[in-house]
Amino acid sequence: MTTIQDTTSTSHRRLGLALAGLTALFLVLGIGALGILGPGGRPDRVYVAVLAVLVVGVAVSRLRPPALALALAATAATQVLVTAVALLGGLPPEGSSTLDIVGVNAMYTGLWALSAWLVHPVRR
Repeated sequence: MTTIQDTTSTSHRRLGLALAGLTALFLVLGIGALGILGPGGRPDRVYVAVLAVLVVGVAVSRLRPPALALALAATAATQVLVTAVALLGGLPPEGSSTLDIVGVNAMYTGLWALSAWLVHPVRR
């Protein structure tokens, strides 16, 4: 017999997984087509580290909710770290707005964090 809490937990987990997948796709599109650190190209390759943390984290977690939530939180932290390193290292090309770069990366970080929160198991 399934309880309402189990159904809600499963729904949240599925929503979190879907959001993580869409965020990853959105990041790939942002890196490849749009450009996050300027017009795109070589500077945006630093964001491959975020995707690498995501892939390794999901593989290691084997989709178990507590470990998956930790992997998604690590992905959000990597997004922040890569952005900070890029900005402090002077990676954005001339003419790029630091505020725009921080804003776009804050959006990605928020999406990763929301995914982590959604897949985290519900406490009783």
